[in-house]
Amino acid sequence: MSPHAHAHAHAHVLVLGGTAEARELAAALAARPGVRVTTSLAGRVSRPGALEGDVRVGGFGGAEGLARWLRTERVDALVDATHPFASGITANAVRAATAVGVPAVVLRRPGWQAGPGDRWHSTTSLAEAAELLPSLGRRVFLTTGRLGLTAFAPLRELHFLVRSVEPPEPPLPPHTEVLLARGPFTLEDETALLREHAIDVLVTKDSGGASTSAKLTAARALAVPVVVVRRPPLPEGVVPAADVAEVLAWLEGGLSGTGS
Repeated sequence: MSPHAHAHAHAHVLVLGGTAEARELAAALAARPGVRVTTSLAGRVSRPGALEGDVRVGGFGGAEGLARWLRTERVDALVDATHPFASGITANAVRAATAVGVPAVVLRRPGWQAGPGDRWHSTTSLAEAAELLPSLGRRVFLTTGRLGLTAFAPLRELHFLVRSVEPPEPPLPPHTEVLLARGPFTLEDETALLREHAIDVLVTKDSGGASTSAKLTAARALAVPVVVVRRPPLPEGVVPAADVAEVLAWLEGGLSGTGS
């Protein structure tokens, strides 16, 4: 489906943001003549870094609200560059774009793959990860972010080291130490951290990318098992783009009126 023929003169691209890729994409689009880019942030992060182009913060009001915004603001293309675990936002984005007839693409960096020497246990949810933990270790390094830690609260016998960018929301397990830090993290630092805290099991979401992958390499070297929470599947018929270059190529095809 191709955007309106006039799109090339003043194309409006809406980026649903919150990831490093979204920021990189906004900068690349803002640098192009005749392209207006708006990045939408859910408002979870209290200090978003500087973004190129227009920025709006807060929800749209579900798929209906987003569809209205796409129409009113004459959006020519929608890029969902949210976190791989923001499945509700992605579902709404795809529904809204389909309803309005706006071409949409989902930018998802590829997930992590287990390699030789990795001791990974794959789960589909934080609750499933919590059930698995007592059989794997006593001292847990929890790196799944600050939300959803309720799943681990009943585990009174285990000791948790929780790392997140902002303070985690209670309830938390009774034996919890919180470490506030923002990646990227080096292999040296991650190895030292696992050793220093005598970590014997790591829990992570499969966010992909290099920024937080050093902990996986450190875990492999120290033979620490890793519980990996898999990503929710993408909606039917959605083709993901792996990086910013793929999205730009997709937009080139679409915004020049040749269809995508």
